[in-house]
Amino acid sequence: MTDRHHLLVHGGTFAAVGDGGDISGVRGGSFPDGLFVRDARHLSRWQLTVDGAVPETLSPVADGDTARCVLVPRGGRQEPPAHTLFREQAVGDGSFVESLRVTSNRPVPTTVRLAVTADADFTDQFELRSDYRTYTKPGATRTREVLDDGVEFGYQRREWRSCTTVTAEPAPDGVEETGTGARRLVWTLDLEPHGSAELTLRVLARPHGDKRARRVPSSPAALNRQLLSLEGEFVEGVAFPTGWPELAAACARGLADLASLQVPATGPDGEDLRVPAAGAPWFLTLLGRDALLTSLFALPYRPQLAAATLPALAATQATETDAASVAQPGKIVHEVRHGELAHFGQVPYGRYYGSVDATPLFLVLLGAYVEQTGDVSLARRLESHARAAIGWMLDHGGLTSRGYLVYRADQGGLANQNWKDSPGAICGADGTRAGGPVMAAGAQGYAYDALRRTAWLARTAWKDETYGALLEQAAADLRDRFQRDFWMQDRAFPALALDGEGRHVDALASDAGHLLWSGLLDKEYGELVGRRLLEPDFFSGWGVRTVASGQPAYHPLSYHRGSVWPHDNALITLGLARYGLHDEARAVAHGLVDAATATGHRLPEVLAGYGRESHGEPVPYPHACVREARSAAAPLALLTAVGGA
Repeated sequence: MTDRHHLLVHGGTFAAVGDGGDISGVRGGSFPDGLFVRDARHLSRWQLTVDGAVPETLSPVADGDTARCVLVPRGGRQEPPAHTLFREQAVGDGSFVESLRVTSNRPVPTTVRLAVTADADFTDQFELRSDYRTYTKPGATRTREVLDDGVEFGYQRREWRSCTTVTAEPAPDGVEETGTGARRLVWTLDLEPHGSAELTLRVLARPHGDKRARRVPSSPAALNRQLLSLEGEFVEGVAFPTGWPELAAACARGLADLASLQVPATGPDGEDLRVPAAGAPWFLTLLGRDALLTSLFALPYRPQLAAATLPALAATQATETDAASVAQPGKIVHEVRHGELAHFGQVPYGRYYGSVDATPLFLVLLGAYVEQTGDVSLARRLESHARAAIGWMLDHGGLTSRGYLVYRADQGGLANQNWKDSPGAICGADGTRAGGPVMAAGAQGYAYDALRRTAWLARTAWKDETYGALLEQAAADLRDRFQRDFWMQDRAFPALALDGEGRHVDALASDAGHLLWSGLLDKEYGELVGRRLLEPDFFSGWGVRTVASGQPAYHPLSYHRGSVWPHDNALITLGLARYGLHDEARAVAHGLVDAATATGHRLPEVLAGYGRESHGEPVPYPHACVREARSAAAPLALLTAVGGA
């Protein structure tokens, strides 16, 4: 099998298969291999052999919601293949289905022995990351039970139980042991001259805690129809720009991806919700910041995303202080995980609150949702949650004591807790990391916007004029402080952050564009920043770099120090339009849309920072999520910012 992987996503389930449809179960690398549900690998091996040998891929799997490939036995020019195999695979909610058709190419009867070797190791996704960490699992046991029509794999560790059931139609002639824990399902098929035979294999994953009664769909085609119907609902009714077909295609592709990235969540009253997951393969779960920004971008077109995201995050809002999860009363969750390691506290991400900006973004989305839809009932329902979020910003968040939202590195979790959350992302122009408590510029913009929008809600939805006036004054004071403390006069640009001593963290970074989106800068400063972001050291031709080139901190293949992020650029474009810099907004939008057009109209999580003048196509970032909710929604933000220009 090659090292290429193809991603199939449906809700909280995804599969990564190779060119020939196999799953090899390799560990490490930039891409996990297998079938995953709720952070656990429910298929770690899925390998087809024909007459005891791995077939050759004649037509590899292509990108799409269904994996289709064509295989033949290995041979040479003098020995044309005796038969051809047509393989089709799709994923559903906790399920994986494969149809396999073998067609004889001979004019005489022939016999073929097919086998599928399957295994489920139930590995937690965190074990598959290339971070050299290991985790003990005391008392864990695995079982394999042969069924009349397949095999069931089980896993137990104390109260934690999971299983994966593999069934086939027709039933296999036998289920063989392999000596590795895997099981081999085998069929001996008698084919008529130029005849065909078909098999259907169905996989049902039952993760721990999932008590839903589910049936595996009958075929990949049935699963594909389900997903196409869901995608159609998301796309239907959106007015795409007729004069800019490339943007229209990117919006349609993004909405279709958002449909497949919906995962289950629960609201404050126990109601079932579907919210945008952050992205696949590594983050197919609720991440507060990601879901909020995705919902904000999609708000004018799909307000139901915000209507689900807000109560889901309200339901997970912290109510007490817990150092291990960085929780404090009123704080909005950063990440929710359902896996074994989170369950047993071996990673802190079951409910992890290591984000300085999810809380103000929650308030920004709530205010924007009411303004967009006129639905005051949600603001009234979530009033206590919104007031608690304001309380966190003023108290634990640091607005009252430090004048700004502040975070400190979490040794067990994230060193940086703004959107640039990789180690070393918040740095000086020379690459030196910020030390001590950090006050990131972008988060202050979100806080300003949150205070103003919540003040408006207080007056209009909650009829509390006094509270509204208090928040308006807090916003005005924050704006005055920020422009005094963050503005670097010699560079006519805001600092990326302040360190624990209040000194400028002076890298020239794209976060300044977020200040335009939130409206934190005066018009004069905002126009200076907006035009600066379009200079060649910042603008690659595909988008604005996270860190301007020419600084020692810059690296075009760094995660946050020189790469180009679509969602970052979407915020910048909205900000440029807000400050009346419409030519600059169109330039960024056209760069992003051109990048999407070059990659099948789908924007990845992040692109490398190489300039368009030196390379005529966008260079991928090697570890990017293939499908990412914020990037999927970014074309919608561009449409809002520049229309069909």
